[in-house]
Formats: sequence, C-alpha cells, structure tokens
Amino acid sequence: MNLSIVISASAALLLSILSLRLLDAYYWSSIRSLLPFTRSSPVADLIVWNGTIYTSDASLLFADSMAIRSGRVLRVGSYSSLKELVHSGTKQLDLGGKVVVSGFIDSHVHMIFGGLQMGRVELRAVNRKEEFVRTIEEAARNSKSGSWILGGGWNNDLWGGELPVASWIDEVTPANPVWVTRMDGHMGLANSVALEVAGVSKLSKDPKGGTIARTADGELTGLLIDSAMKLFLGSIPEVSLNERREALVRASKYVLTKGVTTVVDFGRYYPGAPVEFSWQDFSDVYQWADSSGRMIMRVCLFFPMETWQLLLDQINKFGRVLSQWIYLGGVKAFADGSLGSSSALFHEPYVNEPHNRGLQLIEHERLLNMTVASDKSGLQVIAQPLFCCFQVAIHAIGDKANDLVLDVYQSVTSINGVRDRRFRIEHAQHLAMGAAARFSQHGIIASVQHFVVKHFTCDAFSWMQLMTTYLMMLILHQRSLERKGLTLDLTYFNHF
Repeated sequence: MNLSIVISASAALLLSILSLRLLDAYYWSSIRSLLPFTRSSPVADLIVWNGTIYTSDASLLFADSMAIRSGRVLRVGSYSSLKELVHSGTKQLDLGGKVVVSGFIDSHVHMIFGGLQMGRVELRAVNRKEEFVRTIEEAARNSKSGSWILGGGWNNDLWGGELPVASWIDEVTPANPVWVTRMDGHMGLANSVALEVAGVSKLSKDPKGGTIARTADGELTGLLIDSAMKLFLGSIPEVSLNERREALVRASKYVLTKGVTTVVDFGRYYPGAPVEFSWQDFSDVYQWADSSGRMIMRVCLFFPMETWQLLLDQINKFGRVLSQWIYLGGVKAFADGSLGSSSALFHEPYVNEPHNRGLQLIEHERLLNMTVASDKSGLQVIAQPLFCCFQVAIHAIGDKANDLVLDVYQSVTSINGVRDRRFRIEHAQHLAMGAAARFSQHGIIASVQHFVVKHFTCDAFSWMQLMTTYLMMLILHQRSLERKGLTLDLTYFNHF
C-alpha cells in the first residue's frame, strides 16, 4: 500500500475526530474552564435551585440556587445568575424550598469502633432490664456454640441506673462468651463463660487504672472498668481487615445522614486497648479507603500520645495534609474514666459509693513528661511549617481530672514556652470552682460533647457535682447574659 495514501487517510481521520470534539460545546467549555486566565465562566456539573441556602457570607446570607463543579461550589445566588454556567450535561435539582447549610464537623468520634458496633448486638436504645436480656438471648440463639457475642452501647441510666451483672445473662448464654460495652466505652459486661475463657477469677488483681467489679462478698459481677478491659482483649477474636474496612464505610454513610461531613476521629483507642490499633487502622483502613476512592467524608486523625514519635515521623515524611480527605491532627491521652462507669476522677466521693472517688488512669509525672515531649516534637516538624504543631488532647471527666490536666498544660507552657498551641481537654465535664477561667487564661479548648446531658439523670453524683458541669456553667452563663439582653448559642452534635 502506498505510504502517502496511508498518511493522508490517517490525517483525515484525525481531523474528523478533532472536528467532532470541537463541535461539542461541553468539551470545549470544559477545556477553557481549566485554562489559566480564561475570561469564560466554567460550566457546572450540578445546579441546585429553589432552596434556602445559608452562605455564612454577611453580604448575602441566603441564596436560592448554587452551582457545583467536581464537588466544589462555583457560585451561589439567584437561579438567573447561574444560567451562564449551565450546559447540556448539567444536572439540575429542585430543592423544593428545603434548607441547605454547610456540613457539620463533629469534634470527637470513634469511627471504626462505632461502625463495628453497628454490625453487632445493638443495645443503645434498650431501656429495660428484660429487653437487655432478651436482646442478648436472641443473639445467642442466632450464634454458633462457642462463638463470641459482641456488641454494646447500653446505658444503665435508661432503666433506672442499676448496673447489669453476669447473672442477668448467664442462663440465656450457657454456650457463648459475651462481651458488651457501655455507651461510653469505659466499662464492659462479660458473662461467666467469657470470664472463664479470659482467665479472670476472684483471685485476679485490679490492673493499674482499672477495676474488676466485685460484690461485697468478693464475687465477680462481670463488669470490667477502664484498664481492666485489657484482660479480655487477648481472648476476643481479632477483628478482620475486611470487617474494619466495612465498619468505616458503614459509619461514614451513617454520619453523613446526620449532616456531618468532617470528623475528628480518636480511633479505637480506649483505656486498656493496644496503641497499635490506631496505627493499624490508619494504614490498613484509612489509607486504603483514600487510595481506592472510598473516602466520602473528611477526617482529622488523633493517635495515642505514647506514639507521638511515630506521628512526628509520619508528618515529616508526608506532611499533615495527606489528601483532601485525611488530615493528621495530634495525640491523645486519658486522665480518668467516665461518669457512668463511676471511674471519673473527683475531689469528693460518689454519693452512693463513699469510698470511690474514681480512677486516675495515668500518673501525673508520666502524663506531664509525655505531654512535654509531644508538645516539643511539634517544633521538630520539617514538612509544612505553617501547620507545624500537632495538637495535644487529654480526656478528663471529673473535676480532679480536669484540674490535673490544667496543671499539666500550664507546666508544659512554662517548660516549652508560650505559643498558640490550642491544647484540648476532651469532655471537660465537671469543673472545680475557678477551673473554667483557666481555660480562657491559657487558651485551652474545652471539647464538650452533648452526651454529658444524658448524665444529668444519673444518681451517682451530687447536685453540687451537677452544678459544676461545663455545660451547666454555660447554661447558667447564658441565662445571665439573657437577663442583660444578650444571647449565647449552644450547639451539640451526636457523639458516635
């Protein structure tokens, strides 16, 4: 075949293809929209209209329409002002007058743990002892003999405050070990089969920072609190990789239904849990989801404070912003337990437990040393110097625990110097007199969750302790402002 004929035919075919593409207005406008300094307006993938869109822009607080391209907002305004962005391939959605706001940010969640719980025995809404037992009995009937029954979310306050015990469920679970955790993650209930499998007996000693609950006669109740829960972790089958990945997807979809599009995730890190869990989930689950296009919400990840050097290495290698979805936030530690588990650390004893003031989960000196090292390590960050200092967050519920953490933060500032570090206290639930002012004085963030409200019905603490909750102080402050003609907005989101 003549070479010139082949070349001519190929050139003609190429010109034909190019001509067809140039006649496609969408193709051409898309190319132009990507070019720098183009005077043309980019085209929209989606137009939403006939709504009430809150913009947060004082010059135009509300609009009725919005143009979107590749997941980014191009423009908001009236429908007529967006018409130039419409082309033949633009989808249009009639909002029917519905309200549109920016996605919410939940500042304290445990995504994978929550997603795993959603696929297990669900006890979150149980409000009667009989229903608690029936739910676990039903799970046992549907399980193979010898397999573990896992789940949780129970809240004893919903049925009057009485804590569950192994004898409630022993009769209905004779062939299955059971482990179900309380809603706050600081306490769990095991049946007698599980206690035997885990090797926990009357002779077992309480680990540091934890309690194996016993009756007055020394018999095991089946409840394990805070660090004592680690006695079970080695006996419970390890969660598979696919289960963890499915848990993230399941939790992400659920959280999006609540309007939450960004979360601060503290991982599967609880008292007694291995610090490796958080890093395994980071590499095996989050990075997998990011690289495979399965991330559907933005996350800011925190890791156990003991592993601050690993976080520093990670940031120096890859920076804090790993993608549009994943951001490395900081490190976390625990000062005490929880109120519902009677392990929150108070200056005064619990009303119904005169010898119990709660649990201090870490020695003051160790917490101080770790916090000093974690805080100082932020100054060693090489990558992204504008975001050099990762945050330090410490869990504190009781007033004594909050005082402990405030003292630690103040000491760290004296040792490492003053800067805008924005230390966090997670929950900051009960404060001694004068403690609230220290948050403001030292620029410390009180990371308060709405579920503290649920503890108001609990009879395990006094009215004086109730009046010292951070939330109650805010409410009282709000009322004082209202008497002066001012208002203070208090907003709380669902704790997952």
